[in-house]
Amino acid sequence: MKTPEVLVLAPQGRDAGVAAAILSANRISSRICATLGETLQCLERSHCLVVAEEALTSADRRAFAAWFQNQPPWSDFPVVLLTMRGTEFDGRLAFLDRYLIVLERPFLPSSLANAVRTALRARARQLEVKSYIAQKQEVSDRQQLLIRELHHRVKNTLANVRAMMGATARSNDSVDDFVRDFSARIVSLADTHTMLTDDYWQTASLHRMLEGELRHYETKDKPRILIEGPEVALVADIAIPIGMAFHELASNSSKFGALSVSEGHLEVRWSRVHADETEVVNFVWQERNGPCVSPPTRRGFGTTLVEKVIVVQCQAQVELNYDPDGFRFRMTLPLRETRLVPSYS
Repeated sequence: MKTPEVLVLAPQGRDAGVAAAILSANRISSRICATLGETLQCLERSHCLVVAEEALTSADRRAFAAWFQNQPPWSDFPVVLLTMRGTEFDGRLAFLDRYLIVLERPFLPSSLANAVRTALRARARQLEVKSYIAQKQEVSDRQQLLIRELHHRVKNTLANVRAMMGATARSNDSVDDFVRDFSARIVSLADTHTMLTDDYWQTASLHRMLEGELRHYETKDKPRILIEGPEVALVADIAIPIGMAFHELASNSSKFGALSVSEGHLEVRWSRVHADETEVVNFVWQERNGPCVSPPTRRGFGTTLVEKVIVVQCQAQVELNYDPDGFRFRMTLPLRETRLVPSYS
């Protein structure tokens, strides 16, 4: 049932029926209330009140006056007050003066219709202001959330950069090699941050992250990389370490694995499934037709990142298989729907 735009309170005589009939003839929906208490219960859902002066002066107005005095800053609920011609305004009704239209009885039908239309236009403008304020508050809340996320992400990023710098320094024998590998890792990290920043919900596409890392190794005349899976959006706390892991996998493959030779192939597939009331991604990185694979003789940054950081930070299950016919990486990654942003005091 549609909520009436206008409430009518005039319990004595024929005023209520006459007012409702006039409004109906002017295509304005109304509801006649029998008591002030009934009126008070309906005010929140209506846009205007037409009320006879004696209906207020002869009743307990305390709750009614409190409702008007406690309106939010954007609101001046419009009231059309029906008074008797030649009488002074009753000072006990001063709480209505924020937006009050006084109409003396007897009145012309057009006078009531015009007064109510004016009141409804005013209420419509107030509701527009309410919507604008709500939107501004939503923007402000989002900005505060993004600032907190930025602080959180910068702290994690600096920790990641420090770890990458140390690991890169330990694994390179020359300054040139260090600059090359460290720069590549920074660029990859920056690409993930760009995806997160550009996306309204601060997520990064799994497919786009893989494409960004692997497009450098694809050949136009003889495609050798397959990327296949449904759309998956990763929140920042997952996307950043996963993006770093993709970079390490691609870099190692280009140096020692399938992407290091022209006949090598890489297949990356994933699927989304529900397990134990949680949605997870089953991810497989499979290399084929590359050099003979053997387990690494030392533990590098990439292995540590996959086996430690991904497992701890992303709560993922991982498996690295150094099969001689081709390296395989499996990951079961739980998806998070909410951000992991700490509260700041």
